[in-house]
Amino acid sequence: MDKIAVMIGLGQLGRVFAGGLLKTGHVVVPVNRGDDMQRLAARWMEPQLVMISVAEPDLHPVLSGLPESWRDNLGLLQNELLPRDWQAHGIDNPTVISVWFEKKPGKEAQALLPSPVFGPQAESLVAALAAIDLPARTLPDAEALLWELVRKNLYILTTNIAGLETGGDVGALRDDHPALLAAVANEVLDVQDWLAGSAMRRDSLMSGLHEAIAADLRHGCAGRSAPSRLQRALHHADVAGLAIPHLRRIAAAHGIV
Repeated sequence: MDKIAVMIGLGQLGRVFAGGLLKTGHVVVPVNRGDDMQRLAARWMEPQLVMISVAEPDLHPVLSGLPESWRDNLGLLQNELLPRDWQAHGIDNPTVISVWFEKKPGKEAQALLPSPVFGPQAESLVAALAAIDLPARTLPDAEALLWELVRKNLYILTTNIAGLETGGDVGALRDDHPALLAAVANEVLDVQDWLAGSAMRRDSLMSGLHEAIAADLRHGCAGRSAPSRLQRALHHADVAGLAIPHLRRIAAAHGIV
C-alpha cells in the first residue's frame, strides 16, 4: 500500500517537507487554503502522516476543522508551539518537530542545527529530511521535546524582540548587547514557564539559546513578524499577571500594544 502523507500548507517549509517525503516513497496529498478537508479525507482516509505547516495564527483554526480520520497521525512544525496547543484540541500524541533550518524563496534550505523530532512518525521525518540533506534527530521522550520547543521559542522570541531595539544580526546582539539579550531572554522564559505549566531548566535553556546563536552569527534579528510575536508575549503576560518590564518598555518604544 502507498505511504500517504497529507500536507496542510505548502509554503516554504511545507514544500521542503513535501520534497523529502516524496523522496522517501510517500504519495503527498496537498491541502491548500480554502480546500475542503472533509472532502479530501473521504478520499484519503488513513494517511500515514498529516503534516500541518501553516502560519502560527492559522494553527488553531486548522486543528479545529481537522477531519476525525486525520487526527491520529498528526505532524506539527509551527514556531511558538507548546503541548497546550495540541492538547486544547484533544490531540494526545502527535509527531512534533522543532525546525532548525531556514527556507527563503529562491534559495536552498539552510540548517542551523539538527531538527529534533518526537512522536510516532519521528523516524519517517528524520528519513525524509535526510533524503534532502537536512539533519534531524529523534528525541527520547516528551520531556526532551518540551525542552526543545521552549528552546526554539526562546531563540525566536528573544532575537526578534531584542532585535526591535538593536536591528542587525544575532552575533551583534550577543556581542554588543549582552545585558539586553539576557534581560529579554529571562522575561521570555517567564512567559514560557507559565505557558508550559512548569519551571523549565533555565541555565540549560540559556546555553541552548547561545548554541543556536553561534550556529549562524549573521542571522538577522527582527523579521517582519517581530511586532506580532511581542504582542502575543504581552497578551500571555497580561493573562498570567507577569511584569516583564523590559518587554513592555520595548513595546512602548515601538508603539506595540
